[in-house]
Amino acid sequence: MSSALEAYLEYILIVKGLSKKTIEAYRADLVDFENFLGFDIIKAKLEDILKYLENYTNQNTINRKLSSINAFFNYCVKEEFVDDKPALKQFHSSKKLPKLLEYEDILKGLKLIKKESWIDYRDYAFILFLFATGVRVSEAIETKKSDIDGEWLRIRNAKGDKERVVPVALVAIEALNDYLNKREKKSDYLWINYKGGKLSRISAFNITKKYLGVSPHVLRHSFATSLIVGGADLRVVQELLGHSTILTTQIYTHIKEKNLVKTVKEFHPLAKEDL
Repeated sequence: MSSALEAYLEYILIVKGLSKKTIEAYRADLVDFENFLGFDIIKAKLEDILKYLENYTNQNTINRKLSSINAFFNYCVKEEFVDDKPALKQFHSSKKLPKLLEYEDILKGLKLIKKESWIDYRDYAFILFLFATGVRVSEAIETKKSDIDGEWLRIRNAKGDKERVVPVALVAIEALNDYLNKREKKSDYLWINYKGGKLSRISAFNITKKYLGVSPHVLRHSFATSLIVGGADLRVVQELLGHSTILTTQIYTHIKEKNLVKTVKEFHPLAKEDL
């Protein structure tokens, strides 16, 4: 155990007068973190904390450990052991899940598109593209035709400048090819407006709002939710969404838990019978 950690535990015992149980909890969290680091805890950086917390999926556990780490570094700053502390706020668990659409709702919206012009084909393909890939709207509008290779999409303008490759469902590829064959304007960009310019964020919003009543971002949530409910590994979903840390993806564990409860209530015999 490092000298700074020993000093902190002595401080919360003698000066703060915390209970033995509370001190043991702080000690367990901080010793565990220092063991994970393999070096003096006082040298930990923000990225070290994030990597450590990625080992846990329970929101309460994450927040408890983060609280212990933050309290330790607050003490270190106060005692001038360090100049500043790694800034990381607690992750608040929200009972309100991200807004999403069921697959059936998306199909209903697609059926509203009459496909009378190349713009209609674009709108149809764009909605399928968003739901099939889970891309951010900013990534979608920056996509070029050359970024599509067979049934794969290379996202070059990802958040944080991190490229990633995601598979695209065949039905979305077919809709995309129909749109490209019909469109009357030439452009390197995949999604364009009626003048031939790159589709704007506002135009992208108007497309999904017109037929689905939601923003493009809701289709991203719907994509992730369909994978999680279907049994996909959280880390795979993290990679597909382009999240830099799994902590961001973990909001979808609430959806999985909710679906598990629903499944048990619907199919387990004890959920239906009174003994």
